[in-house]
Amino acid sequence: MVKYGLCGKTLRHSYSAIIHGLLGNNEYSLINMTEQEFYEFMKKREFSAVNVTIPYKTDALKCCDEVSDEALKIGSVNTVINKDGRLYGYNTDYFGFKYMLDGAGIDVSEKKVLIFGTGGTSLTARRVVADCGARETVIVSRSGEVNYENVYSHSDADILINTTPVGMFPDNGKSLIDVSRFHNLSGVADVIYNPLRTRLISNAAKAGIPAVSGLSMLTAQAVKAHELFFSMRFDNIDETIEKILAECTSSVCNIILVGMPGCGKTTVGNILSSLTGKPLYDSDTEIEKSTGRTPAEIIKADGEPAFRHIETQVLDNLTKMSGCIIATGGGAVLSEENRILMKQNGICVYIKRETENLATSGRPLSEGGMERLYKLFEQRNPIYSALADFDVSIDENPEKCAGEILSRFSSKDILNGLTVMKSKKG
Repeated sequence: MVKYGLCGKTLRHSYSAIIHGLLGNNEYSLINMTEQEFYEFMKKREFSAVNVTIPYKTDALKCCDEVSDEALKIGSVNTVINKDGRLYGYNTDYFGFKYMLDGAGIDVSEKKVLIFGTGGTSLTARRVVADCGARETVIVSRSGEVNYENVYSHSDADILINTTPVGMFPDNGKSLIDVSRFHNLSGVADVIYNPLRTRLISNAAKAGIPAVSGLSMLTAQAVKAHELFFSMRFDNIDETIEKILAECTSSVCNIILVGMPGCGKTTVGNILSSLTGKPLYDSDTEIEKSTGRTPAEIIKADGEPAFRHIETQVLDNLTKMSGCIIATGGGAVLSEENRILMKQNGICVYIKRETENLATSGRPLSEGGMERLYKLFEQRNPIYSALADFDVSIDENPEKCAGEILSRFSSKDILNGLTVMKSKKG
């Protein structure tokens, strides 16, 4: 018998079990099911309490004996409690969605809001923005009156909200719309939390538009659901949410190491892996595993452009993962696509080392003496610096370097910056 869990069609992306585990509920499980299986599960009532996600939130409402006023107004249930064989439905997404907007400083009052999607989360978003005083709300869907072909007729929108699964793991990199075609944006929200930064969020931040992804919503609604599960109240729910959000972010976030060839990224990565328990992946090693050739051999035989293409493919796979240490090749940052990939699920740390101390053996792009290395450094240093969330020096010793990374990684600003981008135009 399932005691607690999450019901949904496809749950490979979900962090719900992690969050509920951090709340102390180690009996929480992920339950993948078809629509028929969902209805049978609800009919049997052999559970204590569950959350419900895509695509069953409106179905869940139909299965409940009693539904909260808030859930009825929304038309969607994401939390079901079994009380002596009767099912009670609630909507904790409302609380979570508003918490996400408030935390990011996205104000919808008197704003024109575009909401993408028509599912249960869309219904919640509509209710929240209405209650918060939105001037106008436009629903965008594949086959609706406003769709992805004519959506740019609403280019005067102030706020964009994505409630669809487009861009969610494992289909990272997809985005429904081009934010650059909206000239009046003051905020973008995406309920997706895996990856931490969807392509929509990355593009918004690049354009200088304040943006937020869905991990804070997921965490806040989970904390609220936990209260319902166990008929209790946290003394300070905001404090609890912040704590659990920080712990979850730290757990699922990747640490991406960038820097010059031979600076010691793999050495530092091994130390970080030992200290954190996060597995280490070296992109050059993964390239060799996938091709049967070292980077040096590929460059010598096929040229650098061919190697860079393979490198991007490998990074695409690596950066989709969560909770890893990833040591990148020295030139990986040269590609804008690579830089976007590195940022989607992690923080980037620039490992600095004096140029004369760089290792060059077996590194074809570092050959040519100190003059060549200095030229490479001059070219790449600004890119490393612009990409990195922070930089550390390895010249003193790798252990100290790793310790500094962990200390700075755990800071509130760094962790918050993974899901909230408060960029400003200009």
